[in-house]
Amino acid sequence: MIVVPVIAAVLATISSGEKEPGVRFNWLAHVCSLAAQLLRDKSRDDDTRNAQPAQPVPASMATIGIIGSGNIGSNVAKAAIAAGYDVVISNSRGPESLTHLINELGENARAGTTEEAAEAGDLVLVAVPLGKVGELPADALAGKVVMDANNYYPQRDGRIAELDNNEATTSELVQRALPDSQVVKAFNHINAKDIPSDGTAAGTLDRRALGIAGDDHAAKALVVSFLDALGYDAVDMGPLAESWRTERDTPAYGKRVTRAELEEILPIVERVQQV
Repeated sequence: MIVVPVIAAVLATISSGEKEPGVRFNWLAHVCSLAAQLLRDKSRDDDTRNAQPAQPVPASMATIGIIGSGNIGSNVAKAAIAAGYDVVISNSRGPESLTHLINELGENARAGTTEEAAEAGDLVLVAVPLGKVGELPADALAGKVVMDANNYYPQRDGRIAELDNNEATTSELVQRALPDSQVVKAFNHINAKDIPSDGTAAGTLDRRALGIAGDDHAAKALVVSFLDALGYDAVDMGPLAESWRTERDTPAYGKRVTRAELEEILPIVERVQQV
């Protein structure tokens, strides 16, 4: 109850004031001020109590395979390890080139070939340039849920007519390259450096949200669970054909948004014409 602390605080102030002759107090204003402060403190405490602790890593999804060790891949690795996952990460230059990164990530990470990362991952992140998607180990990724973090950058990827004409999305191209995998769009509209630091406990006020898209509901549920473990809400944009709604130059691209804000943005996004 708020009343008891307020009375105690007022009595303490009266006692203090009696020792200083000539000091006059507006007692009503003082009591109101103390009550307001205690209510603010109680509200903050309630927010902290209502925030749910991170869920334990599901036994069925203990290892994250990461193909691509650049900004997105390395930062997802950091966040995953902090959340209790093991990580096997690869790049096009071979495991020996990843010694420094593995030392930074710690004992829950190891370097592997692209095929090893694909095979080891209970869930796999593809974080390579779009032009390299054709080099992914489709056989090793068969039956896997694959998170696609791609955005289309013509200056880097070359011109792709289907994307220039808005006839397909980047994730649909990844799904086409991996016909036996279940591709889910994820991590494509958050700055890489924010991934390890912006996650918060479930129920936290203003928790950051990330959009996902995919054609398989079970695959999307797995990614939702992973994002939650990393500290993010997930907002389902629908099938892969709708994944353009958080791609480059859209309102949510690079912007910190909550679930409510992202849900408000997505239906009114206009598709960007790539130039």
